[in-house]
This record gives sequence, C-alpha cells and structure tokens, in this order.
Amino acid sequence: MGLEQLSDEALMEAYQQGDTRAFELLLKRHQRPVFNFIYRQVGIEPVAEELLQEVFLRIIKGADRYERKAKFTTWMYTIARNICVDQSRRARHRQAVSLDAPLGRGDDDGRSLQDVVADGGPAVDRQAIGRELQTKLKEAIESLNDEQREVFLMREYLNLPFKEIAEITGCPENTVKSRMRYALEHLRQQLEEYRDLAEAVQ
Repeated sequence: MGLEQLSDEALMEAYQQGDTRAFELLLKRHQRPVFNFIYRQVGIEPVAEELLQEVFLRIIKGADRYERKAKFTTWMYTIARNICVDQSRRARHRQAVSLDAPLGRGDDDGRSLQDVVADGGPAVDRQAIGRELQTKLKEAIESLNDEQREVFLMREYLNLPFKEIAEITGCPENTVKSRMRYALEHLRQQLEEYRDLAEAVQ
C-alpha cells in the first residue's frame, strides 16, 4: 500500500519513524481546512498564514508525543484551537471573522446557513439578498461569544462530530451541544428577516 492510501494516523506513525514524505502528505491533506478554520477565527489572512505555520511546527516538535490512540485530526485541531486562543488573547481587537475564503470542505448535508436563500425565484433578487445575507451572517457570527463561535465553525465548516469537538475544546459533549444550540438560536434570530425575504422571491 502506498503512502497516499494510508490513514492520517498511519502517516503520523510513519513520520515518527523518519519518513518525511508522510508529513508532506499530511500537510497537503490538511493545510487548506486548517487555514480556513484559523482564518475564520482571526479574520486576517497574513496572521492566519503565520498561525498555520505555527500549527505544523508544533506538530513537528510534538511528533514524538503523538499516540495512535488519539485521532490525528482531533490532535491537530486541538493545537490549532489553542493557537487561535493565544492569538485572541494577544489581539483582543481582532477583525471580523471572514466567511469569504473557500470552505475547503463541502457542506454536503446542506446545513450551511448561507443556504437560507432559496434556489428558485428571480436571479437578481436572489443575488441582492445573498449579498446582504452574507454581510449579515458575518456580523451575526462575529457577535457570538468565543465559545459558541468556535463550536459553530468546527461543526458547520469542518463537519466535526460533537464528540471530537468536545475532545478538542476539553468540554463535556453536552456543553458543546448546548453551545451549538445557543449559537444557532442566535443566528436564526439575526437572520429571520432574510428568511422572509428569501421566501418572498421564490
């Protein structure tokens, strides 16, 4: 079996044994979604690029401590999340979270709130509402508290299960679900007027 077919965990073990190609594959697989996650947290592209490098540097430095029993993505996003928390403490006045970058992973289950605007109806009206909705959604997500926002981003844009988010954040799974519920409730309230507009142009 070639390296490309190996799981993340197997690649990490191969890297621990000195195979640098294994790490290159891990980097190739995950740098885009990790960058997108960081970018949505800090909102500044150069800062996100710098923090992305820090994430993988920490993975390199901590490779000897990685154990196969831990899912690689859980370990990786725990590192990324901690780096974002550190950055937030250093820069309390960070810019608004950006939703403009490519997602990196598709929202195949259709749970994205950006899908509130229906596919039917006049194209021009939909586009206008879509632009307004994107701005409003960006503001609504920015207005979430840090705990709710990080859970929302991990769930909706990384498609991580609640159990894994709980491991990454170090919180009970029920707490994570509660934060997600409050986040969605807040966002739905903020976007209610746009739901009505979307229905009007169907």
